Amino acid sequence: MRELLRTNDVVLVSAVGALLDGADLHYLVLDQNMSILEGSAGVIPRRILVHEDDAREARQVLTDAGLAHELRLDD
Repeated sequence: MRELLRTNDVVLVSAVGALLDGADLHYLVLDQNMSILEGSAGVIPRRILVHEDDAREARQVLTDAGLAHELRLDD
């Protein structure tokens, strides 16, 4: 799995999810239920991951949507 982005913005997480769904790319959102432990403060960022084989296409989808600035650096 490769991390695409990390954010506290739940609207961004939703938008990225919709873009990846639209491109038929499977993804995983980690840490979205951590608000229970943190008291809904939103201090723990959500991470969006895709399979390594889909990482290039997923990055392109987000870049085309104007979200390149949100992407984690690709190693």
